[in-house]
Amino acid sequence: MGAAVAIACAAVLLSVLAFVFLVRPAAEDMAPHRSRLDQLLERRDTIYENLRDLRFEHRAGKFSEADYEETREALEEEAAQVLAEIEILTGTAPSVTTRRARASETK
Repeated sequence: MGAAVAIACAAVLLSVLAFVFLVRPAAEDMAPHRSRLDQLLERRDTIYENLRDLRFEHRAGKFSEADYEETREALEEEAAQVLAEIEILTGTAPSVTTRRARASETK
């Protein structure tokens, strides 16, 4: 009887060790689940940070006026698109920026 219990304990121990060290969870199971809104809010924050950095570097003389204007306009257009999508997802009324972004898309 004692030998059977020892064998059963050893089998359980080996099963647990095999599970812990050999079974790998899928990558998507380990990644945090973020909603589309979370992704858009993070993108919006990144764009705003890029605009602040661009403004600082332009004032420091690292960008010509033409390069600054071109990059700023591209970032602002992207921000408007992200804000428009956020407004669609949240069901809020379109802002002036969103209406401008939609108008520029139709041109």
